[in-house]
Amino acid sequence: MGTERPIQEIEVRELNVNTPPGEIDKLLAPILAGTDAGLVSEAGCPAVADPGALLMRRAHQRGVKVVPFVGPSSILLALMASGMNGQSFAFNGYLPVDAAERGKRLRELEQLSRKANQTQIFIETPYRNKAMLDTLVATCALSTLICVAVDLTLPGETIVTRTTADWKKQPAPDLHKRPAIFLLLAS
Repeated sequence: MGTERPIQEIEVRELNVNTPPGEIDKLLAPILAGTDAGLVSEAGCPAVADPGALLMRRAHQRGVKVVPFVGPSSILLALMASGMNGQSFAFNGYLPVDAAERGKRLRELEQLSRKANQTQIFIETPYRNKAMLDTLVATCALSTLICVAVDLTLPGETIVTRTTADWKKQPAPDLHKRPAIFLLLAS
């Protein structure tokens, strides 16, 4: 982390999706009292598809200076390596868990991609990756490009872009419990 203080001496507080909104001000209290603080995410970038966004919004409302530090973003790394349109793209976060709703949302994103020539990017929890890829392959047109990027920046990093037709013919990489980013670009 680049700090001179041993990590064991650093006060750590948890912010997650279950943190009540009223607790946000408690997290900001040391900062408002003059203590420096940082937001770190366990995966990805803080505040991007992450509950840290609520903390950052509240910090702005309270007049706290917010300074982002440069670091890897799995979303942008996946886009960079996908071969898809990097001039026009949208990050859609998590798609619906329900299979029917997920399929419906994928059809909407595919139509939007086709109409705007826009790469659609989304994520899934690691234990539902296979279900997401199965839905993509079952839902998208045969010519639609689908990219799956897993374990970005790790030794097992795998990034595969294929048409839906090719995903149907070739085996998928092992996605089980691996952090993944999904992208699609319809032609």
